[in-house]
Amino acid sequence: MWSIPIPDSLAMDPLAPTALAVSSDFMDRIGSGLTLLRDHGKKVQKYLWKSKKLEVLKKSLKTQVNIVLVEAKNLVDDVLPNPNGLYCKFKLGNESHKSKQVTKAKPIWRERFNLYMYEDSNLEVILWHKGKQKTFVGRCVIDLSQLERERTHELWQELEYGHGSLHMLITLGGSERCVSTDNLLTTQIYQPLPTKEEKFTWYRLENGWNEVGQLSVTVHGARGLCSLGLNGNIGAYCVLEVDNARVQTHAVHNCSEPNWNKNFIFTVNDVTSTLDITIYDESIIQSMKGETLGKISIPLLRIKNNEKKWYALKDRSKKHSAKGNCPRILLEMALEWNPIKASLRVLSPKPTKYVQKPPKFSIPLIYNNLKFIKIVFDYIYLGNEHYKQAFEWENREQSALALGAWLIFWYFFRMWMTPLLLVVPFLPYWAMNRGNNCSQLLPLTSDEETSDEDIEIQKDDKTIVSRLYELQDLTLTIKNGIDYIVSLIERIKNLINFSVPYLSYLAIIALTVAAIAFYIIPVNYIFMALGLYKFTRKVLNPDRVPNNDLEDFISRVPDNEILKQWRELKVTETGLSRSNSMKRR
Repeated sequence: MWSIPIPDSLAMDPLAPTALAVSSDFMDRIGSGLTLLRDHGKKVQKYLWKSKKLEVLKKSLKTQVNIVLVEAKNLVDDVLPNPNGLYCKFKLGNESHKSKQVTKAKPIWRERFNLYMYEDSNLEVILWHKGKQKTFVGRCVIDLSQLERERTHELWQELEYGHGSLHMLITLGGSERCVSTDNLLTTQIYQPLPTKEEKFTWYRLENGWNEVGQLSVTVHGARGLCSLGLNGNIGAYCVLEVDNARVQTHAVHNCSEPNWNKNFIFTVNDVTSTLDITIYDESIIQSMKGETLGKISIPLLRIKNNEKKWYALKDRSKKHSAKGNCPRILLEMALEWNPIKASLRVLSPKPTKYVQKPPKFSIPLIYNNLKFIKIVFDYIYLGNEHYKQAFEWENREQSALALGAWLIFWYFFRMWMTPLLLVVPFLPYWAMNRGNNCSQLLPLTSDEETSDEDIEIQKDDKTIVSRLYELQDLTLTIKNGIDYIVSLIERIKNLINFSVPYLSYLAIIALTVAAIAFYIIPVNYIFMALGLYKFTRKVLNPDRVPNNDLEDFISRVPDNEILKQWRELKVTETGLSRSNSMKRR
């Protein structure tokens, strides 16, 4: 055998499958690169070890704290004139969070975030103002160990060493890190039956007028969930919300049919609210994308107590079924509420949801709204036409019945009957609902879903030209209706501000005469006489053009556009001088 001599500047690469000659300079570069990579790797490893995600695995986690920073009030005067740059710094043990800076004139954040509680349970909140220099505004300390777990607490915390208060919502998670179990959905959770005194607790008034009831929700489990990740693994957990109260279950990993078997208690402030349930995937990628495994909204008034029921999960729009094999969730709920307090609560403002997604610009929604407005205008037009036909005796039987009904109604009418007249539109729907004995919020059947899909396909088959013509028709109808309403309002305004003094004085005289007539003559006889006048005009004058007296009077009053056209311009002096000079010549 013979071998090729290797120069001194070359070295053998021991990792190569065959003996290759590699430059020593190249090997030195590789060695220095590996050393640099090793040093940076240690730094990255040290940084990741201190991060929140690995901190949860490294320490003994007690609970997860969900915080909603809402707003601040009654701050010091030197901060209020320039609230830009106002932010809060939260610290819980080694955990910390910095809120966003307020960019509005009013210090409102409405920001949600999570912190992890270990040994230290004192939450420190410091309010700062960042202008030309960083200014301390105030601080407060909250002992989280004094708060009840798995319940949202609404706090107005006074600031120490400063003025004002912070509005926050704090929710502590359940016990220590929950581990998924293999319990079957048939596992029964023992709940003692409430005594007679406990059952009617919410019919008392000692809980205050804001709390109208209590909701108990047991989340048993889910079936048919679809994996959103590439590996097919699911770490599903369930989030339950009633207004601003928000709780969540533990995550069950590597299972498309999770069993949570968790019970939650909500304080109900508005019985017309809804229970919103959302199932998320715990994976980091899906949480960053904001994807959901399924959603459902259940009105509290439609809850049947102690009924164990499967609810079909919907997609993000809450209109169609979620992805998966018939995804569903098993719930058991019970609602106890005070009808008296709930009825009084309905007359007060509805609770504001502090954290919610901003509305999106939806072209289909705008199109549907425009179409609905066009339908309303069409119905108003048709109603006006039928109203005119009743007075024009085009159908003698119909007009005679209308005249008789008008006279009988106003002869027996009394003012106390007015609220009863407003009840009349409810009666047909009430009878219909009692006859059907079914809810209007039933889930769609497969036939109904296919029919909706067929309708969408038919819409997609429309040509661009037909869509443009349809949109043009909608736009013109709505434009004309809005123009008419605006013009009518402007005419009434110009009638009041004496734009045409003659018509304004005429309106004052007419209203005065009407007031005297209502004072002397009973209202029943006045409307009976008005009906006879309306119905007999066509008989007395067959050639009369159908009209509305009040509308004709208002049409004589100019709107703002007509007033602009009536506005006189000043005659310039140059024009006058030239005309005078021409006359002199």
